[in-house]
Amino acid sequence: MTKIKFQTPSGMHDILPEEEKYYYKIEEIARKIADFYGFGKIHTPIVEQVGLFEKSVGNSTDIVQKEMYTLKTKGNDWLALRPEGTAPIARSYIENGMYNLSQPVKLWYFGPFFRYERPQAGRYRQFWQLGFEALGEKSSIVDAQIIQICYNLLKELKIKNVIVELNSIGDKECRPSYKKILASYLKKRQSSLCSDCKKRRKDNVLRVLDCKEDKCQSVKADAPQTLDYLCEECKKHFKEVLEYLDEIELPYSLNSSLVRGLDYYTKTVFEIFAKDSLEKSIALAGGGRYDDLINLLGGRNVPACGAAFGIERVIELMRKQEIIDQEPEVQIFLAQIGELAKKKSLNILEEFRKTKIKIAESFGRDSLRNQLNKANKLKAKYVLIFGQKEALDNQIVLRDMETGKQALIKLDNLIKEIKKKLKK
Repeated sequence: MTKIKFQTPSGMHDILPEEEKYYYKIEEIARKIADFYGFGKIHTPIVEQVGLFEKSVGNSTDIVQKEMYTLKTKGNDWLALRPEGTAPIARSYIENGMYNLSQPVKLWYFGPFFRYERPQAGRYRQFWQLGFEALGEKSSIVDAQIIQICYNLLKELKIKNVIVELNSIGDKECRPSYKKILASYLKKRQSSLCSDCKKRRKDNVLRVLDCKEDKCQSVKADAPQTLDYLCEECKKHFKEVLEYLDEIELPYSLNSSLVRGLDYYTKTVFEIFAKDSLEKSIALAGGGRYDDLINLLGGRNVPACGAAFGIERVIELMRKQEIIDQEPEVQIFLAQIGELAKKKSLNILEEFRKTKIKIAESFGRDSLRNQLNKANKLKAKYVLIFGQKEALDNQIVLRDMETGKQALIKLDNLIKEIKKKLKK
């Protein structure tokens, strides 16, 4: 019989325990920040209707044209594995009548998303994102606060060399005229564009400014800038955002080529980078305002702003910058010998759990020597030796692994004695 060797699908990977601790740390810090700023956690389905993303993200975007995982159910519904988090939250806002809640509605999420693209370092086909969304407030202070939250989270993670870049791409009042001016400029220089941008020039002209191909950089550098064509309202809004960031002394730089890759953005857009040990900038987060999205999806006119982090990229940088979240040291090891001791050991372990003292064990091993060897590898300061006689007498041996000294302790006093030892 031929054995079949199964592997993870291309571009997807297992998150093993040594890597999962980074995900846990990021979510833990995000939860504390979210609680402070009044964001509630939301879980949306991993699958949504395909039309949700076609309508919101845009038919001409790479996500919709090339990257969505789609499937047809037995009931003939077309569904997509979610490629991004904002559209599902907008759908949930409408469906669950969140207009009736106190505005803005502040939500955050953490979970897996899916895009079919070329796998590379820090980029997978199943990837994780962390996002913050504030829906129902048009004030520019919300834009500044979302940027501040993202910046603070990276600082809490001890990420170094954080850089915020931002721009304004206007709204439905001033952007159409800018797009015509940009299209006219690019038409005269289309021979200098890469093949993708020649197509983008007709389908989604702003995406040309987002191109990373070397061939297009000189064309981008001389292109008309969005800031020069903003209407008075968008100009005022962006000026206020910058003033708020100046007030909190958050460092930023303007980037006239920054447009983001999704159709629903309006006004403020931003990206946050950090430099690795080789001084290479890595994009960690991005977002902006999307005032027309709720209305586009059939809801009311609800202004909104949000941002999302690429978790794998954050973890990649944490490793490059040698930001290691050390596991708490195991100071106590429980070694048991014999069946009676093994049975009673479960209760001893439970007492340590209740008092939040970390303790290790090796219940599968009977040899005291093997158990002491494991305690040494864990660098445990103390070993509790629990044998048949000790189990009958309700006592336990406490050995100091540094001095080799041993003492007999009553089980009733065990936690109290251990606390004294650890305080020293």
